[in-house]
Amino acid sequence: MQKKDIGLATLVMTVGAIVAVMNPRFLSPINLANTANLIGLFGLFSIAEAFVIVTAGIELSIGSVIALIGVIFVDLIASFGVPWPVALAIVMALSVTIGLLHGWLITRLKLQPFVVTLCGLLIYRGIARFYTRDGTAGFTFGSDFPMLEYLIAGRTVGVPHSVVAFLLVAVAAWFLLHRTVLGRHLFAVGKNPQAASFSGIDTTSVIIQAYVLCAFLTGISAVFFAMYTRSVQPSSHGNFYELYGIAAAVLGGFSLRGGEGSIIGVVLGVILLQVLQNLVNLLGIPSSLNFAVMGSVILAGVIADTQFSRYRDARRQAIAMAALEDTSKPQA
Repeated sequence: MQKKDIGLATLVMTVGAIVAVMNPRFLSPINLANTANLIGLFGLFSIAEAFVIVTAGIELSIGSVIALIGVIFVDLIASFGVPWPVALAIVMALSVTIGLLHGWLITRLKLQPFVVTLCGLLIYRGIARFYTRDGTAGFTFGSDFPMLEYLIAGRTVGVPHSVVAFLLVAVAAWFLLHRTVLGRHLFAVGKNPQAASFSGIDTTSVIIQAYVLCAFLTGISAVFFAMYTRSVQPSSHGNFYELYGIAAAVLGGFSLRGGEGSIIGVVLGVILLQVLQNLVNLLGIPSSLNFAVMGSVILAGVIADTQFSRYRDARRQAIAMAALEDTSKPQA
């Protein structure tokens, strides 16, 4: 673990202990299971966001994609009677297509990631609302999909399957980002795309792959959310989820300048955010303050990242100057 990860883990345990002391219900099995389920649900798209941020990009359409994919997935199963494996394949293919489109617009047309994904936020939300005529896509009363519900919304030995999926994705993402050539290329492109290009890295392909990975994981998250809520209101479903993903990634050490980050940190960031939201609920604080808490966390994370980077750069400069002075001294 990096120093940032250790510090964040200590913060998570400290906040958890404080919440448990302030309200013992925090440690109740029901509350822990519900909190774990939310950690799994929100963790999937937070890791997705991290793959884009590491390249110095941004993905602002995650919430809208979750709404659109959720609407289509539920409607295919409930209204058209499409077998759920086929419906799953369709929505995952659509997710990958969205990722390819974003990557193509950013790399081929040289559009800013902020602009592309902000437009996507509006477009996908609008399509979802038009598709349902501003209604709600949901399962009819008594509809039963035992295998699908068990795999997506079920539990094994009390552990929600969303947590299992989150952990599996986290392990795979850690290996991909920290132990493969693609991972090293993602860091290199985020740190200095020009230098990465001169070193022989296909920066266009790397960036497109980052957005495809992000969209693919977002599609998985959308299916989990659809089965968790069993109905999707496209005007509100997934609202501001992209901000949650950005907050978790920033807390996890992913610099918005790119080239830095840790998957372990993202996992810890998701846990911290959910513990904080759980604290808000247990203390009876108005839920509307959830966004204030999230905004404060993002701000604190960016400030800490900026100050740490300045300290690190100053230290490197001091070491370099000391080494230069040593070499310039006449030898006895």
